[in-house]
Amino acid sequence: MTSSLIRETLYKPLYKPNQIICGTGQTVVATGWTVKESVAKHLQPYEYAGIGACYSPTRGISLLIRNLLANPFVRYLVVINATKEDRNAGAVECLIDFFRNGFELGLTDTGKQCWLIRSTATGYIDIEIPSEVLEQLRQSIEWVEAKTITDAVNKVKRLALREPIEPWSNPLTYDLATLEPTVLPGTRYGHRIEGRTIAETWVKIVHRIKTTGTIRPTLYDGQWQELIDLVAIVTDEPEQFYFPEPNYLPCDRTFINQYVSQILDDAPSIDGVKYTYGQRLRSHFGLDQIEQVIDKLSTDIDSARAVMSLWDVQDGEANNSPPCLNHIWVRVVDNELSLTATFRSNDMFSAWVANAMGLRALQKHILDQVCDRANHNLQMGALITISQSAHIYDDCWENADNLIQNQYKKLVAQRDYADPSGSFVINVQDDTIIVEHMTPGTGSVVNCYSGKSATGLCRQIAADCPALQVGHAMYLGSELQKAEVALLNKFLYTQDKALKSNSS
Repeated sequence: MTSSLIRETLYKPLYKPNQIICGTGQTVVATGWTVKESVAKHLQPYEYAGIGACYSPTRGISLLIRNLLANPFVRYLVVINATKEDRNAGAVECLIDFFRNGFELGLTDTGKQCWLIRSTATGYIDIEIPSEVLEQLRQSIEWVEAKTITDAVNKVKRLALREPIEPWSNPLTYDLATLEPTVLPGTRYGHRIEGRTIAETWVKIVHRIKTTGTIRPTLYDGQWQELIDLVAIVTDEPEQFYFPEPNYLPCDRTFINQYVSQILDDAPSIDGVKYTYGQRLRSHFGLDQIEQVIDKLSTDIDSARAVMSLWDVQDGEANNSPPCLNHIWVRVVDNELSLTATFRSNDMFSAWVANAMGLRALQKHILDQVCDRANHNLQMGALITISQSAHIYDDCWENADNLIQNQYKKLVAQRDYADPSGSFVINVQDDTIIVEHMTPGTGSVVNCYSGKSATGLCRQIAADCPALQVGHAMYLGSELQKAEVALLNKFLYTQDKALKSNSS
């Protein structure tokens, strides 16, 4: 291939093509968490082959390597390692370690064989790619690290001045394993999930989405499984957060300690660096909305105007990455301070846990400040998130299925059926089934049903108590059917016990 033909070769990524800015040079720029457009605007298309983000070491590096194998005329790689998010995620450091340290045979977190990058960050490469091909790639591409956008741009421009180099191979492609989930019928809009901790609630969320979520295409060259308007309620998360042992959450305590500041603290606006939620709350609109809410509740503890907004009306037009978190509402009822957050779009597998813990920290900060300033004695109430598009990306489906297999069954087995709708006591008296409905706290009787038909009683109770938990409702139906059998056959009925004949 001649030098002129090399310069005219357009980078053609096979994976995530719509997420990559393509050119005709011989340098790929992996921007990490730096906004790719902030790099591209300083370069000409002939100076680079492709410019794209690299967020995750377990989900992104293998696809980047596949794209490099499919475009062997690429001979240089500039890796931008510039932001706090890069340090937290570890993707760019892991990518560098692939070229610096190599890889070895290992297992993914779901137990499948893979090539494991020798790095402090856990990074996977698909096992379908032969090791000798990966070694050839490592030897054929020259990589450099950049700490700023300016540094990256200068390095790309210097590399573009070099004489073109022949491709190191013919284009190489390998089959990519795919997973197609089984979807059960379910409600399309409006879902409610409650748990004591963020961890418990998350497992329930993942199970609900993977069971009944609709599969739809995304804007990111893939698919996701989605529920519309999912309300998640966390009632009793401890102040220092609960991390299970062993930790099956998609983040650890160190990451959360760093992430919380992205919600609580302001951050300067820097070219190429994405906004933080803290910046949107503290300064984006010219005032500190967190302080505004604290002042509002300190003055009027019953106020329903403790509102914070992160959506800018310009986001729908000019922003390539508008905030997912749009609206926060804080309310005090019966000395409990609750916080409700609305997300227009929410990655429930990889991001929701960190989102929830960050919001819980914000909730605690507001509570402490209101108590200090206005001498109130408030308790932490529920954290509620409303995820308008609650989804799991296809590259996490296998991990989600593994979580459900290992954790959801344990969660269901431990369930005690304590229902906020109350409890029911069933008796058979004078040839009639009597059902008393009692409150969950004091056990006060609030309603009484009577009849001879289990079906008729179930319909009455369902009409009066539409929020009954599914497991509780199924239990109640089976007990009422047992009571009807006892009534028809003159058996002795005792709730939660086997039927006995009058003669025994």
